[in-house]
Amino acid sequence: MYEHLVVFKFNANVTPIKQQELLDQLLTFRDRIPGICDISAGINVTEETENIKGYTLGLRVTFKDLESLRSYGPHPAHQEFVKSLDGILDNVIVVDYPIV
Repeated sequence: MYEHLVVFKFNANVTPIKQQELLDQLLTFRDRIPGICDISAGINVTEETENIKGYTLGLRVTFKDLESLRSYGPHPAHQEFVKSLDGILDNVIVVDYPIV
């Protein structure tokens, strides 16, 4: 299995309502993208404010294998989400790793 971690930093124009819409869209991936074993996402509520660095939305996806992880990027549902980020994303951090 593989973990896919993403944290999003949006520009100042992104409202809490828009962030919730993006979160809801991410959570539909489980039923739309093959190979996903588990998914969780949420708005950052950490009290470690010195470590937020402007990142406000987190995503964790567990894939059954490397092939599923590799198929995720070009999948139409993922590409639709990526397109919805156009013009609102300041930065993103992505980490993929095998679960040992």
